Amino acid sequence: MLAFQDVTYAHPNKDVLFSGLHFTVDRGDKIALIGPNGAGKSTLLRLMAGELQPLSGSIRREAPPYYIPQHFGQFDHLTVGEALRAGDRLHALREILAGNVTDDLMAALNDDWAIEERCQEALAHWGLGNIGLDVKLEGLSGGQKTRVFLAGIAVNQPAFLLLDEPGNHLDAAGRALLRDLIGGWRQALVLVSHDASLLRLLPVVYELGKKGITVYGGDFDFYKAQKELEQDALQQDLRSREKALRKARETEREAMERKQKLDARGRKKQDKSNVPTITLNTLRNNAEKSTASLKKAHAEKMGSISEEVDRLRKELPDIDKMKLNVDDSALHKGKILVNAQHLNVRFGEKTLWPEGHSFQVRSGDRLAIRGGNGSGKTTMIRLLLGQLSPSEGEMVCAGFQAVYIDQDYSYLDGSLTVYEQAQKHNPGALEEHEVKTRLNRFLFGPEDWNKPSAALSGGERMRLLLCVLNIGTKAPDMIVLDEPTNNLDMQNVEILTAAMNGYDGTLIVVSHDEAFLETLGVNTEIAL
Repeated sequence: MLAFQDVTYAHPNKDVLFSGLHFTVDRGDKIALIGPNGAGKSTLLRLMAGELQPLSGSIRREAPPYYIPQHFGQFDHLTVGEALRAGDRLHALREILAGNVTDDLMAALNDDWAIEERCQEALAHWGLGNIGLDVKLEGLSGGQKTRVFLAGIAVNQPAFLLLDEPGNHLDAAGRALLRDLIGGWRQALVLVSHDASLLRLLPVVYELGKKGITVYGGDFDFYKAQKELEQDALQQDLRSREKALRKARETEREAMERKQKLDARGRKKQDKSNVPTITLNTLRNNAEKSTASLKKAHAEKMGSISEEVDRLRKELPDIDKMKLNVDDSALHKGKILVNAQHLNVRFGEKTLWPEGHSFQVRSGDRLAIRGGNGSGKTTMIRLLLGQLSPSEGEMVCAGFQAVYIDQDYSYLDGSLTVYEQAQKHNPGALEEHEVKTRLNRFLFGPEDWNKPSAALSGGERMRLLLCVLNIGTKAPDMIVLDEPTNNLDMQNVEILTAAMNGYDGTLIVVSHDEAFLETLGVNTEIAL
């Protein structure tokens, strides 16, 4: 169905993203494609779809796959019918029914007389039964756009699906429909996702990394188990090399001490034996050369082991390096931060919620705001942060400092470089070398310091945000996470989770990722 043979791809600036890729996708293959942010998963899907061309190598396809990208802004000019890839057929059907029958229109329709009904049925299945086929995508929310493109699968019945993070922007009901689609799909499928519940539906995992494509002949749980074995072996290898390095240093020290004692003994004998000065100088030069040669031999041995230790350390997971090491919140646990009674917001003549919401938020709470697309989760966040006043009810807030983190990490200033961003949040307690040390800890080396923050990937922006919070040293009283995992790969989700689990203040989370909420230890909720 599809075959990559020795494929190399380079960015327009000539930087090679990956090279020498070999793999095939056969009929009925269902593949989970995994890899860190920046590895090129989305680029690989676009190569599969034919939207990009490789620098070298060949890609053979039996037919163009049905590709659903991660972002849809470039399609805002399309109508819903066009996004369903049924625009030509719908136009032809309407013209023919209006009496304009031509050979071109009949060819465009291709006897698909039920196309309009199929489009409407597909939209209704995805909860979009009230949206017309002539509505422009620009007026739809992110979740609605995702559902439109997923509805197009039923309309077109493709033999090969490429899905890039299809769960992004979907609420719990939408994710349930997506799981049903993927679980029941019998044709070829390649899925890129950080959602473990989706990945577990597929029988094979392909990992895209620095070494190319690695195939794991099992499902996601098998993949995780294999990765743990690999990490255990890596840790054991690293401990062994570190022990060898310590032993080599000890051996060098002992050898140099023995050499110095022997040389000192030899010099005493020579001084007593009336050896001519020229001969003494020759013997001393030989001794110095011997010492230098011994030092060189030990240095070469230790250098080789040290290089291997550095290489192994670089392969270690990054999670433990990026804990959120900040001072605890000054607020005592259990203090009431927000007390809301019958809270509601009015838009014109209508209220957002059928009934007002009453709840309390206490210091140290781990609270989820739950609700479907359009239920008012962002409005509730704005109320909690004091950015919006309620139209009905009463809300009393204690004084607290909050940091709002959305899926685009817009807390960061995109006009600043990575280093400028870090210095902006430096209260003056850290000197330049200390700021750069913190950046290094969050995987921003010297080559990254002058990069504009706007050019960073989702995972990089998340790491930079954690870094600036770390530099600030004083923890905010509240952190609000609004769909923070949408643009992250699994490794970065784990980094974010580990950082938040090291935070002792109040955590408010909007997310449809149940595994993420469970790992954060959410203990209360506001259900909208």
